[in-house]
Amino acid sequence: MNDDRSHSSLLVPPSTQDWMQGVLSAKVVLVMYGDYQCSRSANVYKMIKAIERELSASFGEDYLCLIFRHFPQIQIHPHAQRAAQAAEAAAAQGQFWSMHDTLFIHQQKLENGYLIEYANDLGLDIPQFLKELSKQVHVDRINEDIESGCKSGITAAPVLFINNIRYTGRWRITELMAAIVAASH
Repeated sequence: MNDDRSHSSLLVPPSTQDWMQGVLSAKVVLVMYGDYQCSRSANVYKMIKAIERELSASFGEDYLCLIFRHFPQIQIHPHAQRAAQAAEAAAAQGQFWSMHDTLFIHQQKLENGYLIEYANDLGLDIPQFLKELSKQVHVDRINEDIESGCKSGITAAPVLFINNIRYTGRWRITELMAAIVAASH
């Protein structure tokens, strides 16, 4: 029973070190562990974006804080790790969320040539971007996310935590929205 509880809570709490949209003091802090090459991660992310738009229109901007943590499943998604590195390299130039959205939108095209194309489209410094990718500058940051997920019992993405409690409901917009709203009360 004890073991089960450790897997239902987020053991590495959200912090300013995370990639976030919103504020940590929001009524609901939603932590997503995701994999850029995973179609379920992309679908969950699209649902979250729709929910986020609806909730901020209804309850204001400070209602929901979205945090993304990397959880590339390299054994089944060969481009996921490189895509996460691309997101981090874009982040070094202030473009994490733009690259993040682009990677989920184009998750069927995550080979190196496409990553460079996306970086170029975002106006990134391409020599810097390539240098960081080739030297794997951001691998430690990605591994920290993976380790934090493993501590909370994650074995595959996507996984969501709503106010530090693992979401175990179905991946449907109405059920996820209901769980988010319930967590705010």
